[in-house]
Amino acid sequence: MNRMLKILLVISVYIPATSFAGNGEGNNSSNPLFGEFNNIISYNLLSAEHILTATETTLSDAKNSLKELYSIERKKRTFENTVMELDNIYNNIYKVYGSVYLMANVHPVDDIRNNANDGVSQFNKFFNELSLDEELYKAFKDYSETTEAKNLSGYKKKFLSKTIADFERDGLGLPLEKREELKKLQDKLSDLTISFSKNIAEVNDYLIVDEKDMDGLDAEYKNAHRTEDGKYKIGLSYPSYIPFMKFSSSEETRKELYKKYNNRAVDKNIDLLKEILIVRQQIAKMLGYNTYAEYVIEDRMAKTPGAVWEFEKNLIGKVKEKGRKDYNELLTIKRAYLGDNTINIIQPWEASFFNDKLLKEKYQIDQNSVKEYFELNNVLDGFFKISKQLFDVEFKEVQNAPVWQNDVRLFDVVKDNKVISRFYLDLHPRENKFSHAACFPMIKGKETINGYQMPVASLVCNFPEATENQPALLLHSDVETFFHEFGHVLHNVLTNAELASLSGTSVARDFVEAPSQIFENWVWTYDALKLFAKHYKTGEVLPKSLFNKMIASKNVGSGLATLQQIFYGLIDLTLHDKYDPNDNVTTTDVVKKLQNEVTLYPYLEGTNMQSAFGHLTGYAAGYYGYLWSNVYAQDMFSIFEKNGIMNKETGLKYRDIILSRGGTADEINLIKEFLGREPNQEAFLKSLGLNEGK
Repeated sequence: MNRMLKILLVISVYIPATSFAGNGEGNNSSNPLFGEFNNIISYNLLSAEHILTATETTLSDAKNSLKELYSIERKKRTFENTVMELDNIYNNIYKVYGSVYLMANVHPVDDIRNNANDGVSQFNKFFNELSLDEELYKAFKDYSETTEAKNLSGYKKKFLSKTIADFERDGLGLPLEKREELKKLQDKLSDLTISFSKNIAEVNDYLIVDEKDMDGLDAEYKNAHRTEDGKYKIGLSYPSYIPFMKFSSSEETRKELYKKYNNRAVDKNIDLLKEILIVRQQIAKMLGYNTYAEYVIEDRMAKTPGAVWEFEKNLIGKVKEKGRKDYNELLTIKRAYLGDNTINIIQPWEASFFNDKLLKEKYQIDQNSVKEYFELNNVLDGFFKISKQLFDVEFKEVQNAPVWQNDVRLFDVVKDNKVISRFYLDLHPRENKFSHAACFPMIKGKETINGYQMPVASLVCNFPEATENQPALLLHSDVETFFHEFGHVLHNVLTNAELASLSGTSVARDFVEAPSQIFENWVWTYDALKLFAKHYKTGEVLPKSLFNKMIASKNVGSGLATLQQIFYGLIDLTLHDKYDPNDNVTTTDVVKKLQNEVTLYPYLEGTNMQSAFGHLTGYAAGYYGYLWSNVYAQDMFSIFEKNGIMNKETGLKYRDIILSRGGTADEINLIKEFLGREPNQEAFLKSLGLNEGK
């Protein structure tokens, strides 16, 4: 993957965008994607034509700026006219590319979304050209030999050395004809991965079920899914799929829905995935690496695939026993439920159902009752209160914001009575929308001649909508997801990095999840929950007695869940490090083998979960980072536990060291600075309910 794509894809769907005002169609002055510094984009005026013209103009401008950079005499090169100028070029690209990428994932209009996908493809091909730009590489090498360059320090030194190293990693040491061949492969890979993601987003499959299959679901869910003929339409979006798998008593229907869910986009993406893996393998070999994983992980915290294999396998050993205990708890519940003590298997489509029964029967936790304390707007308000206390910022909604969908909301982030950044919320499912939960960084924070460029991000989720009879209520697990993704938002909007290329979440991929994972902990602490967890009818604060039951059940299934994460990480790692896509072994064979070896749930024949495992394109040998970074997240949270989870001094220290500095320093050094010591796994293991670290 070239340097630009690594910068732009730092989160599962990483992208940047613009904050320009515009009104109407036609030339650039009326294109919503172009406008004044730090203004808001008029997404409501955006057309498919705007996407095309903004893409073409941005790429043309970038090429002209590069020509000027090339033309500087060697002896006249400075940080400002060479290194800073490249960051300026990157930034001007980000500001349009981010909007285009976001619209490809969220815009409700087919033509705009399709043109946006075409635009993304054009940008990616330009990035591929840039990664093999010999003149640009020479300009940086020439500058690196100057006295000024040799005396650089801090973020300036890091950006210069990293840029040169990435050029060399991306193939500039190859002969010209090999570089041309490499670019063709990279262009092909870009198109393949765009298609892979697009196919997942466009899945619109569903199951029509009868009243008997809805036993266990609440009235609101039924009303939302009832069809005119009295049947029910169950889709594969989170708000539809997850509650059905948790609460429907129809095992046969759950199995059928599970099979559909784990075959999303299978007709197109199984073959696409094979092509993607073949091209990645060819790229890695051409660049002198044994595997694509070796190439990708080299500039991560882990450094080598071997370190990741060791991490994952050691973790299996630590959590397997807990996983078996979790599994046996589910078996006990299933045996009692079916009145058969000979049962010894939990099928994957039964896990959520019996986990819910376990919570109800052993821990007296009814997830449908708990969600009555988590009305979506209250959860949002709680996040705002916690962030204000910890990070000394406020959030103010922009009224009548010009957005791409009528229920999207825009917020200003305010510090010391000054707007410092913005973020959008796009929280509910719709057809052809990105189907998971993710933060899309849009504008990058950056020092400019006009002042600091305000960072902007979008939080895209698929939470249930309010109905006529009930507001939008979130399962506690949804609240956890909400806070997780807001952790990414904070990382983006609280940045003060000087360079766009190092701001916000532009950090090592196996650290990027830490600032999101740490924030999940606040939804498991009563001092935080009592600020916003209120019954949607009575206003009653979540009772401490109910919270105590939630805490008692917190690590129910933690072993199984961690094994599942290891399973996902090993699919990704195996396919990119120990798999030959030209062999007779299929990707489904890999999934089947790993599921049966790592998890305790047997593989269901005929399923192909990898066809909709979007992280295989976004993370590519990097999914392990979720668990890797969680070690650091929990270690950092231990400082909050020690000082108080609402302690402002600790919050400001975390803001100023971790959130604001982005990738301006090596991640391990930032972690050590915040901790005041070397990191360790104790808090992470404790968070899983294991004996170690207690």
